[in-house]
Amino acid sequence: MKSDLTIAQAYQHCLQLARNHYENFPVASYLLRPDLRPAVAAIYAFARQADDLADEGDAPAEIRLKKLDAWETLLSRCIKEEIEHPVFLALGDAIRRHGLPIDPLYDLLVAFRMDVTIHRYETVKELAFYCRHSANPIGRLMLALHGIHDPRAISCADALCTGLQLANFWQDLAIDLARGRCYLPTIWLKEEHRHMKPQELTEDVLHPALERACCWTREYFDKARDLLPRVPWRLRLQVAATLHGGLRILDRTARGNPFRQRPRLSRGDWICMIPPVLRDACWPGSVSGSPA
Repeated sequence: MKSDLTIAQAYQHCLQLARNHYENFPVASYLLRPDLRPAVAAIYAFARQADDLADEGDAPAEIRLKKLDAWETLLSRCIKEEIEHPVFLALGDAIRRHGLPIDPLYDLLVAFRMDVTIHRYETVKELAFYCRHSANPIGRLMLALHGIHDPRAISCADALCTGLQLANFWQDLAIDLARGRCYLPTIWLKEEHRHMKPQELTEDVLHPALERACCWTREYFDKARDLLPRVPWRLRLQVAATLHGGLRILDRTARGNPFRQRPRLSRGDWICMIPPVLRDACWPGSVSGSPA
């Protein structure tokens, strides 16, 4: 079915959505090649709206899951035909235009379904499985947009995306707890407080596990550094900026108190990161350490 909505209008809708939604890390950044920004915005719009479906107000879980099923149906259709929906019209065009892999998009929907039904993770392995579906697909799609299929680059991109997802969890720890979610592995909490119930978790109880979580997350960022020499210049700038932003948030979380104030990056933080980002992008074989 031929859509009355033009592809240009569909991309513009996605770009507007990306620009209007607050994130610590820029979406469709101007560091990226201009010809790739619309496709990045289409991927973002697909994921953003699916995430909203998963977290939609007080709707029962079965309703949210049905809406995610409908979202997946639209994904399957847009691969084969143009459909009258701005997100999927743009996404379908991006898939065909850039030869994007489909599996990462379906993986994202696996994570959003998990968001509906799972609010705690017992082990590190279970949490890493969630990140593999919630975060890593974005890095894989970004590499595919640039024609990069090297297994080592993909592994490093996975580490970066998992690190960002985990840093975001620890950054939002207090917010998630208020919503009945805790991403700190339950086994860590049981080691310290074997008989404590979830509703009894307090700031003092969680701090040792948070420190452990930040150390674990840093290992992912350390592995991600090896991505820098494996990507082209503009993407390298984006990766370096994202890596430094993630490390700065992680450091602020570890040193501060996310239970009382959510760590966030200011314009001044990004300005301070310009020298190390440029250094790492220009000399990727000798990347700098953690930002202050």
